[in-house]
Amino acid sequence: MSLATRLRRHAVFAAVAFAAALVAAVAGTAGAQAQSLDSALASAYVNNPTLNSQRAGTRAVDENVPQALSGYRPSLVATAGLGAEYQRIRSQGQVAKGNLWPRGFSLTATQTIFNGFITANSTRTAESQVRGSRETLRNTEQTVLYSGVTAYMNVIQAIALLDLQRQNLAALEQELRATRDRFNVGEVTRTDVAQAEARVADAQYGVSQAVADLSAARAIYRQVIGVEPGKLSTPRSIEFMIPGSLSKVIDQGLANHPAVKASQFAVDAALFQVKVAEGALMPNLNLQGQVTQSYDSSVSVQQSSDAAVTLNLAVPIYQGGAEYATIRQSKEYLSQARIEVDVNRDTVRSNAVQAWGTLEAAKVQIEAAQSAVAANTLALEGVREEWRVGQRTTTDVLNAQRDLTNAKSALVIAQRDRVVAAYALISIIGRMDAVSLKLKVPVYNPVVHYNQVRDSWAGVRTPDGK
Repeated sequence: MSLATRLRRHAVFAAVAFAAALVAAVAGTAGAQAQSLDSALASAYVNNPTLNSQRAGTRAVDENVPQALSGYRPSLVATAGLGAEYQRIRSQGQVAKGNLWPRGFSLTATQTIFNGFITANSTRTAESQVRGSRETLRNTEQTVLYSGVTAYMNVIQAIALLDLQRQNLAALEQELRATRDRFNVGEVTRTDVAQAEARVADAQYGVSQAVADLSAARAIYRQVIGVEPGKLSTPRSIEFMIPGSLSKVIDQGLANHPAVKASQFAVDAALFQVKVAEGALMPNLNLQGQVTQSYDSSVSVQQSSDAAVTLNLAVPIYQGGAEYATIRQSKEYLSQARIEVDVNRDTVRSNAVQAWGTLEAAKVQIEAAQSAVAANTLALEGVREEWRVGQRTTTDVLNAQRDLTNAKSALVIAQRDRVVAAYALISIIGRMDAVSLKLKVPVYNPVVHYNQVRDSWAGVRTPDGK
């Protein structure tokens, strides 16, 4: 049998055996219920505090719209007063005096008729802010879910690497025992024993470092997902959701990424805010009605009633220059918002290129690592046989064991990178959300709260009862 044929067979055997070992490492004993990536992401979608905080922030932004719409509605103010007064009046030789208790109340209604389109533009500003906040929420959702994928895969990787380090330590300890046995019968030198001992010490450190890495990965998992990681299963592939070329990824990212869309809505809001600022230079017209009832206003009047309707026009001429500074400032904010759109587009384009490259490299690395595992497995077997008959040194055996462990570690890392890069591309095209991933969770719809509060005229309780 040729060496190439043996390597191919070993590659197939090594890939299958290593995959089975990896599943066993992350899934635990047979029959145990393992947590899938989808269920972990569902937990993050429901429990993650960053995402829940952003949902609350989005609900808060919704209230900007009824605040702006209040400019179309009348205002009603009631006032009342009570006092004590001494009054002395002399008229045509007559003197009237006495202690009074003046009291009264008034009711004033004001309706704005024209205010330089400030209300209309403020409403448009608020509506753009609401749309932008929804995209910001989508971006936060994508960030949290992608962090969940990364945390999940990091735990799987840490478990697999720890298992490899323990296997490596066990193999090296076996090599050390064999080396000591051969040293006792004079077949090897003390140097060979020392080399084996040094490799065992390094392997022990590798195990302790892998344990620390797993603890850190589990802590991050708990932070993002909201629960402790249990038995994890190998995730399903989502590469079918990725467009077929890098150019398509970039095009979809520029069109659909929530960060880009949020910045575009920010431009709309900034544009309307300029018009709001310019409204301060325009006339203001309002209609006011007032009803007043007073008692003991003077020694000669016990009661009086008054009703009036007035049309008031105010034309600003000069207000100290603050309004002009506000207009200039709002125009600069508009320029900044337009630049932010370009910044986010460049970021999406850059992230798309990086994630695409990482995914392609991971695919190649997996194939290379599988071949390396097969070749190093075969090489280690051969070196051990030759070492037993004195044709190889202890160093050769130790190096072969190290090369096999490194190849297996590279395979684990490449498998993790492939999954994470695939989800990164899904995030870039704007589909890293509960609906697109078909997570089994009640989907949060920000439109529901917006419709509940948009036309609310009064009330201090939020729709959820708080």
